[in-house]
Amino acid sequence: MSDGAHAEKIIDGKAFAGALRGRIARAVSDLRERHGLTPGLAVVLVGEDPASQVYVRNKGKQTQEAGMASFEHRLPENTSQEELLDLVRQLNDDPAVHGILVQLPLPKQIDSAAVLDGIDPAKDVDGFHVINAGRLATGQAALVPCTPLGCLMLLKDRLGDLSGKRAVVVGRSNIVGKPMAQLLLAENCTVTVAHSRTQDLAAECRRADILIAAVGRPEMIRGDWIAPGATVIDVGINRIEGADGKGRLVGDVAFEEAVKVAGAITPVPGGVGPMTIACLLANTLTAACRAKGIAEPDLTSSN
Repeated sequence: MSDGAHAEKIIDGKAFAGALRGRIARAVSDLRERHGLTPGLAVVLVGEDPASQVYVRNKGKQTQEAGMASFEHRLPENTSQEELLDLVRQLNDDPAVHGILVQLPLPKQIDSAAVLDGIDPAKDVDGFHVINAGRLATGQAALVPCTPLGCLMLLKDRLGDLSGKRAVVVGRSNIVGKPMAQLLLAENCTVTVAHSRTQDLAAECRRADILIAAVGRPEMIRGDWIAPGATVIDVGINRIEGADGKGRLVGDVAFEEAVKVAGAITPVPGGVGPMTIACLLANTLTAACRAKGIAEPDLTSSN
C-alpha cells in the first residue's frame, strides 16, 4: 500500500483468509473427533500449465494444513476426454472424496463443460455445476463458487447487514458475476449486473453502495466512477508491464484513484485472491457434513 493514510480503508483478504483457514482446521479436527470423518478433496490437473501447477500445489498444501485428506491426480497433456470422465466417475464413487476440483483450463481436446457436468453436484466444490447454479438462483442450499463466496464474506465482515444496499456487479461470467449477483440478492441487496454492453457504465458504478469489479480488464474502473464512501471489491488479477519493464499485478479498479474515494476497498494482490482457496476448503467441509447428515459449522463467526 503506497498510502498509509488510507490503511483503515483496506480490506485485508489475506488476514481474513488465514483466520478462516484456522476456523476450518478447528472444525475439521472436531469432525474427526466426534464423527470419525476426515473431509477429502481431490484435485485433478491435466497437462503442464505452469500457473495451474502452482495453484494445485497451493491447494494441496492448504488442504493438508487444514487437516483434510488431499488427493492429487496429475494426467498427461494428451489425456482423452473419456479417460478424464472415467477418473471423475471413480472420484464420484469414492466415499473418502467429498470434494472434486478439475483444474481449468483443460487441453483443447477436452470439453470443459462436459467434464464439469460429470462431477457429482454434491461434490462440486467449485460450485460450477448447473444444478448448484440453479439451486443458488432459486434460494436453495448449494455449493457456491469460491470467489463470490469469499467476496460475500469480506463484505459482511466489513459492513455487517447488507440489506437494502445498492450493489453493482460489473461482469456477468458464470464463475463470478452471476453467482455474486445471486448471493447479494439473497442478502436483500438491490442488485444491478453491468457488463460490456451497459450504457454509461461509469454512471451505473457511481450509484453503488457496493461495487464488485469482475471484468478482467486492468484498471478499467476509475476513481471518479466510485461513489464517496462506497465499498469496492476488486476481483480482477491482471499482469501488466511497468515502465521499468517488470510485470506487476493490478486489479480491474485503478486502486490509487479509488482508495481516495472509497469507504473500503480490497487491494490486488492480497484482497479477494487468498479467499478463493480458503472458500474451496470451506466448501469441502460443507460437502463432507452434508454427505453424512451432520450439522454444518458456522465458519463466518471468528469466535
